[in-house]
This record gives sequence, C-alpha cells and structure tokens, in this order.
Amino acid sequence: METRTLDETHDPARRSFVEAANRTDTDFPIQNLPLGVFSSKADPKLRIGVAIGDRVLDLKKASGASERFTQPTHDALQQTSLNSLFALGPAAMRDLRRTVADMLDQGSSGNQVRRHASDLLTPMVACSLHLPTKVSNYTDFYAGIYHARTAGALLMPENPLPENYKWVPIAYHGRASSVQVGYGAVRRPLGQRPPTAAGAAPSFGRCERLDFELEMGFYLGGGNRLGKPIPIADASQEIAGFSLLNDWSARDIQRWEMFPLGPFLSKSFATSVAPWVVTADALAPFRVAALPRPDGDPRPLDYLFDATDQANGGLDVHLQVLLSTEKMRGANEPAIEILTSNAKYLYWTPAQMVAHHTINGCNLQPGDLIGTGTISGPSPAELSSMLEFTSAGSKPVALANGERRGFLEDGDEITFRGRCSRQGYATIGFGSCVGRIEAAEISSAARTP
Repeated sequence: METRTLDETHDPARRSFVEAANRTDTDFPIQNLPLGVFSSKADPKLRIGVAIGDRVLDLKKASGASERFTQPTHDALQQTSLNSLFALGPAAMRDLRRTVADMLDQGSSGNQVRRHASDLLTPMVACSLHLPTKVSNYTDFYAGIYHARTAGALLMPENPLPENYKWVPIAYHGRASSVQVGYGAVRRPLGQRPPTAAGAAPSFGRCERLDFELEMGFYLGGGNRLGKPIPIADASQEIAGFSLLNDWSARDIQRWEMFPLGPFLSKSFATSVAPWVVTADALAPFRVAALPRPDGDPRPLDYLFDATDQANGGLDVHLQVLLSTEKMRGANEPAIEILTSNAKYLYWTPAQMVAHHTINGCNLQPGDLIGTGTISGPSPAELSSMLEFTSAGSKPVALANGERRGFLEDGDEITFRGRCSRQGYATIGFGSCVGRIEAAEISSAARTP
C-alpha cells in the first residue's frame, strides 16, 4: 500500500498572505486547503473553491490565472461539483494542492491570486456552501465497535455484537438523494412506531426518538470498473478526502422496521455532511495505526489485511458534538458540548471498507460517499449518539439551563466539529456540520382515519 507522504505543503512554518489563515484557532490554515462548492450573492453560480482562513479561493477563476494547472485539472475546476476533480486521481490532487499552496503563500507577492485577491477571494460569511459532490451512491458502515457494542447491549444485553462483526465490515446502502449539506434544517420524519404491547398494532405519526450519529464520511476518487475489486493494498489511494457526517436516525421507526433487512425509512430521510472535504494528503501527518485488536479477536481475512494499512490506516481526528436548544438561543446562550470522540476508535479502517465494498465486483464511482458508522469511544463521555449516552432515553441528559433531553426535540440544533493536532505540525480542522430539527409535517394523505 502506498502511503501519503509529507512534503512542503505540510511545513508548519508556512504562512499565507490571508492573515486569518495564520491564526492558531482557524480550521483552515495554508496546511489544510479543503475543497468545497460555493456561491455568493455577487456571483450565484456554483463553483469549486478552497477554504483559506476566513476566505474562499475561487478555483474556477484562479485556474485561469496560472499556467501551473494542467488541462485536465483546469477542465475539472470548471465543473459545479468535485466529482471530475476526484476522478483525476491522487497525483493530480497532490499537484493541485501544491499549486494552490504556492498561490496563497505569504511570499507570493508577484502571483495573480495576491494581485487580484479581491476578485479571487470571497469572505466565507458571504458564501453559500453546497454539497461537495453529486452523490450517486451512499453507503453507511457500522465500523465503530464501541457504538456497536453499546447500542447492541440495549437490544440484546447477553450478546451485543453480531456474530460476524469481527470478521466482516458491516454496512447498508443508504439513500443518496437525501444527503444534504450540513447547514440546513432537518425535518422530523413520520413513520410507523412499534406496538406498545404484545399483539397490538403499530402506531403512525411523528418520530418520537430522533437522534444523531457522529460519523466521518469519505469520498471516492477514480473508483473501479464493475466486476473489478479494489485490492486492500490500493484502497487508500481511492479515497479523495474526508468530511464530517451526521447519519440522522429515527430510533423508534428503526426498531420496528429493521428486522430482517435493516433500516429503511428510519435513515433515508436525511444525512448531513460538512461542506468542506479535507483531502487525504492534508491528513498525512495525522495517520495512526488501526485500532488494536484485543487478544482472541480474529485476524482479518487476507483480502482485508495489509500490514501498511494496519500501521497507518487510522486517523487521529478529535470529534466534538454541541447542542443548542431553541430556549438557549432565545436567551443568547452559546451551544454546549455534550460529547467528544475520536476517529481512531474505528474497528475497521477506511481502506478495509473500500476493499470489502468492492470484493464482490461492486463498482464505486467518483464522488461516491461512504460513512464510517457512529464513532463512539470507550468512555461514557464518548458515546456518540443519544441512544447510547441516555440509555435509549431512560437517563436524560440535564442541560445547564434546566432542560433535559432523552432524544432531540423540535428546534434543537446539533453541530459536529473535528480537528487534527500533532506536535510539530499545524492544527487543521473540518469546519462544522450543522442541522436544526424542524417539526414534522403531516399531510392529509398521511393522517390515519
């Protein structure tokens, strides 16, 4: 397996002429350069950009200001999504990163970006951020073993983990059409809820146990042809970049519908992703070993095992979840942190997920989205869904203003954040993934007689 290498773009001493990018509290220093799709009131057309400090660099315009862009990269930057760019592969992405870093460098006094900064750089507060790729396919894994064990114990305390969990990366195919950028409203879904007594009929109505799931998402690059699996040794090169992902879940609907084929309406109503994609190259300094397997756990089958992936296939990303209620915002109170976790707690690496996804010949396409599954940690403060940290609502969390939450209420706003820190390197972040719950809307057709 080829590993992402460190180069001059990771130099912690490097500075940008965009002053906000040099602050220690920014998510977007020059060492990051995440990709996204944006528009502005002054120019409402969707275009590809790079986050730098508190600005967005317009790559569509910038690609015409430098001869360093190859023709394929220039053409991909004229599109309104990142699909074509990701399809060019890791070498082209690495060249783009170097070119953009040079353009934004503090010493770039003669280049076109600095000379025409007012035209090429837009304040982020003036931008609307859009879905990074046109998501043709979305797959959600179940790779967080602490989540699987804790959530499973609520249903089957005697045997919380499925028998196959330590052998196969479990996943289901999600609904690509309802993936949305994490800056909007999430409508509370309707559906069937479990009977309250044996032999009784299910009820219909608004979800009463609405939940979030703290995940990472990653986007595919070139993909593979139908019938041609991606070997584990090559799988990490197929990952273009990572994002924050919230796999919203209707727990009551899920419990009633999930057997025997798994979740359906309880998941397909909304999945939120952060607007910025942190490239695999930007994350090179923050690679860590895969989560150690306890003695007695099986070695992955050969198609899922690569020594290099085991040595550095994990990611050290500090994750944070904040909650803001309608009452808190009315009192001008800030959102509060309710839990933290870390991406290093995944039992299966992203490369293993890609290799398993394609082993049957399934074809992945540029811009496809894969969710890791809920990333809970080993401590109670790291249980990354309300299902877990409130014990299915039986132990509601008490907020400082006196409110209590077992599950999410209308008006609640959930924010995910993620940052990578390591001694000797610049800290980088993922921005935020936000969703605010709107009340369910029951149409006349959906009302029960």
